[in-house]
Amino acid sequence: MSGVITASEPSWIVPFTGVAPRQFNQVVRALRREGADIARRGRPWGIPLEDRLLLVAAYWRTNLTLRQLAPLFGVSKSAAGRIVGHLGPRLALKPRRRFRKDTVLIVDGTLVPTRNHTVAERSKNYRYSTNHQVVIDADTRRVV
Repeated sequence: MSGVITASEPSWIVPFTGVAPRQFNQVVRALRREGADIARRGRPWGIPLEDRLLLVAAYWRTNLTLRQLAPLFGVSKSAAGRIVGHLGPRLALKPRRRFRKDTVLIVDGTLVPTRNHTVAERSKNYRYSTNHQVVIDADTRRVV
């Protein structure tokens, strides 16, 4: 399909991932070693692993919705959602079980207003909101 974003064109990799094509290819090789490209039951993926990785990186790096991003890669909105759902967890860092005793962790809790009353609780001012909590390692500045 012409006019779509593809990882076979290296000029698309840096703006959508923030990494050099060489590093991008290292991630692709690691995903292949992990088995992300093995054929599963059901319909095969419509685009190669490289393009799927680029789609996930573009989804995380830009503020585009799946509805906006899918036509850029020549897939449907549903397929883009399945791609993000399949590759996203494989790209996440594995959580640590324990920390050193001298490790400093930063905890942040934020109350975010929401319109979805099924997942939210009503507070004293009658606004429905959800509580988001994040723990960050102070040394590495990474979310743990």
